Amino acid sequence: MATPAAATHQERRRSAQVALDANALELFARVVAAGSFAEAARRLGLTRAAVSRRIAAIEQQAGTTLLARTTRSLGLTEAGRRLAGHARGVLEAADGARRSVRSGRGALEGRLRITAVPSFGRVVLVPLLARFQARHPAVRFELVFSDRTVDLLREGIDVAFRLTRRPPPDWLAQPVMRLRVGAYAAPALLPAPLPGPAALARQRCLVLGAAVEGVPLLWHSDQGAPACTVEVAPDTWSDDMDTLVALARAGGGVVFAPDYCVRDDLLAGRLVDVLPGWRLPVAEGDTLQALTLPLATAPRSARELVAYVREACTAG
Repeated sequence: MATPAAATHQERRRSAQVALDANALELFARVVAAGSFAEAARRLGLTRAAVSRRIAAIEQQAGTTLLARTTRSLGLTEAGRRLAGHARGVLEAADGARRSVRSGRGALEGRLRITAVPSFGRVVLVPLLARFQARHPAVRFELVFSDRTVDLLREGIDVAFRLTRRPPPDWLAQPVMRLRVGAYAAPALLPAPLPGPAALARQRCLVLGAAVEGVPLLWHSDQGAPACTVEVAPDTWSDDMDTLVALARAGGGVVFAPDYCVRDDLLAGRLVDVLPGWRLPVAEGDTLQALTLPLATAPRSARELVAYVREACTAG
């Protein structure tokens, strides 16, 4: 006969196991089927650390160790073997439900909540969203264009377009496009390129951000010349890149902008690159990433939108 303390412990373990939801059981089954955290991470589009953290949380919730880890593979404990049978049934049911949905509805539909920095959102993303929606009219968009760092899970984001070197560990990051930040001005203001970054100190400069007296800019050369730091005294500041580009277009000064913001103006001759071969490095990196939930859980419409945007940006 079990002591009261042992009975209470067993009750806690049973209630914890009951509390495991279908998502946790499906993940556990996928890890068991993969045979290792590394392979499970590859199949799910996650990092190994993210998979390990999720399994640790499931074990904590279950109140017992489920997997016996080795350097090369995973083994099941007795409790893990018992749970694996139930988890396999959940996985098979989930996969069957997804196949049924895919076969029963070929068209994309539903709402996608999308976030991006305003400049990329308005200049690059909006035209692509319009064309994507023309192909898939049942898809609806909720757009959150903001310079702040949006909490993706808390705010229910399906797709985020971000410049980042360190994407959230539980999100799948796919490169969309590389960018270059250069110096641009109207040809009436500067008909010829500047001799080098040092010449910016004598120009009217238009700067994104808060007003400060002096802004040091570290320029890197694409041709291997030494990096060059120039301190400029901006004439105009703004928190909106579109405003600064419009001011540069009107002859108001030199704007420092990502190349996608000025591409049409350069093609039309409204702006010129006044420092060809030089670029300002971006702390978050020079590659814009599309972030979604892992492939197994991201909506199909989100996955296809990311593929469409990537293809369009690569082709452009």
